[in-house]
Amino acid sequence: MSNGKAPIKFIAGRATRNLAEKIVERFGTTLTKVNILNFSDGEFLPSIDETVRGCNVFIVQSTFPPSDNLMELLLLADAAKRASAYKVIAVIPYYGWARQDRKDKPRVPISAKLVADLIAASGIDRVVTMDLHADQIQGFFNIPVDHIYSSAIFVPYIKSLNLDNLCIAAPDVGASKKASAYSRYLLCDLAICYKLRKQPNEANHIGMIGDVKNKNVIILDDIIDTAGTITLAAEVMYYQGAKSIRVIATHGLFSGNAINKIENSPISEIVVTDSIPLKKSSPKIKVLSVADLFAEVINKIYNLQSISSSFIVM
Repeated sequence: MSNGKAPIKFIAGRATRNLAEKIVERFGTTLTKVNILNFSDGEFLPSIDETVRGCNVFIVQSTFPPSDNLMELLLLADAAKRASAYKVIAVIPYYGWARQDRKDKPRVPISAKLVADLIAASGIDRVVTMDLHADQIQGFFNIPVDHIYSSAIFVPYIKSLNLDNLCIAAPDVGASKKASAYSRYLLCDLAICYKLRKQPNEANHIGMIGDVKNKNVIILDDIIDTAGTITLAAEVMYYQGAKSIRVIATHGLFSGNAINKIENSPISEIVVTDSIPLKKSSPKIKVLSVADLFAEVINKIYNLQSISSSFIVM
């Protein structure tokens, strides 16, 4: 996997080291050695313990909370740039701080834009990420962004289930575009839920457009955080006669009592990727790895090839 130009090096952040190890295994190489000195006040100092001079350096790190994960990515990028790396590419399977992508009320930050500025300021030349919370976040960057789609692994998985009377569902209006694309591709029915919120992370009412009676429903979303929306949506579909209910989501945060909500819901299975390591597990949760997907993209970027022809875009 060489283009005869600058050598390739991989650095793993602590947040997604397991995923990084799977990616480098596909390249038949190992991770570049990094030492992190932790200070008693909470600060830390990463040190790259191998030369990266003149190399294409790929740093694999998701930026889910705590904010130390984002800070670690920035510090590693700065260290690589100051060590004369040829290019620094951030591989961010989960781009955190993305849910505030516009001003929806006065005196709030646009955190997705701020993080994009911080990434560019750290010396990162390119970003590879997956299933951004909103597609327009790509426009917040002044550096190239390769936005890949988890449909490349989820669509084959859905097909492998061989479900009859399949119905793709969106848990809210925001997910309706993705759900509609899946339903068109799979030639199946579509249902759309809508919700009313009194406060963030809490859906107070769920309604639904569409018929799910006697159908095998798959709810699609990009992030599962507290699992409040998907479990409420699943209950609505259960009471309207759904034959089975599954959830497919790219990024599984599972914060708060999300696992308890899932285990007490009519959902039979939740499928997520390893873009975020699971804090807690459940018999209902299945994890699909995106290592092969990212390895393919990294290989094509390194060898100056187009990546668009390789993926199902949704």
